[in-house]
Amino acid sequence: MTRRLAQVAKKVGVSEATVSRVLNGKPGVSEATRQSVLTALDVLGYERPTQLRGERARLVGLVLPELQNPIFPAFAEVIGGALAQQGLTPVLCTQSKGGVTEADYVQLLLEQQVSGVVFAGGLYAQADAPHDHYRLLTRRKVPVVLINAPIGKLGFPCVSCDDTVAVEQAWRHLASLGHERVGLVLGPVDHMPSQRKLAAARAMAEAAGGALPEERVARAMFSLEGGQSAAARLLEHGVTGFICASDPLALGVVRAARRRGLSVPGQVSVVGYDDSAFMNCTEPPLTTVRQPIEAMGRAAVELLSVQIQGGATASEELLFEPELVVRGSTGRPASRTAD
Repeated sequence: MTRRLAQVAKKVGVSEATVSRVLNGKPGVSEATRQSVLTALDVLGYERPTQLRGERARLVGLVLPELQNPIFPAFAEVIGGALAQQGLTPVLCTQSKGGVTEADYVQLLLEQQVSGVVFAGGLYAQADAPHDHYRLLTRRKVPVVLINAPIGKLGFPCVSCDDTVAVEQAWRHLASLGHERVGLVLGPVDHMPSQRKLAAARAMAEAAGGALPEERVARAMFSLEGGQSAAARLLEHGVTGFICASDPLALGVVRAARRRGLSVPGQVSVVGYDDSAFMNCTEPPLTTVRQPIEAMGRAAVELLSVQIQGGATASEELLFEPELVVRGSTGRPASRTAD
């Protein structure tokens, strides 16, 4: 007990006597200090006293699928900062292959009596994935916000980048350069943002008086290696302009093209998605569609805060406008460079 008091007091920057008063429910402690002590208990892994367990901690789970894709650390930075401004402490939960699953993290967060959870890039975006842990959060009445294209039936508020507009911007850019064989590198079949991107691409092809052949659509895991493998298949069908569902996929396309002796952008043009960190430092710098991460992250925290304070939020999706950032990975195809 003495060790616990000392650790919590050091974490918060108060005396052990103050910590003791909080744990024993005695007066004479400000609400801000009281909440800081309770949060420190949660962070250090100590159980709250029985009489205090009915209160939710000022902790918020931030559940991410990975940190290798720079877009997720970027979201974590924005959301973490916005939570701190609201007096909330983010708990970062990152999945790993063969490690702790999203459902496991939900159980751990519930045990910590978290105030809410923000999910980015989770299983909610895959129609065929297990969703029982989301329903558990609903039953426990835990505030939740999702980032980017959920399954509609879950009913959580959601903040998304507009996939339709993103593809329209990328398609028009490639078409303006003279690319007639445009292909897509997308995520799994049941991935909702990829489904939206595919629908938008088909609509663009039809508007141009044609159709998007199935052989110009490739599915891949969201990684550089996945993009490289998918690009190899599309290059066999003569695709010269690539629209990718993430920046790592786009970098994989660039690698695949070069390994076939093709130049980027001289013979193959590539458009990514996210505009994550360092995409302006690649060779060539990557043309990509930028997600407004700052605005989306702050909106997600605002929606969560309203719920935590007992307010109601609409379950409709908030769509944010993306921005095409043109760099060096797109150009006129070889057959037209002399036009």
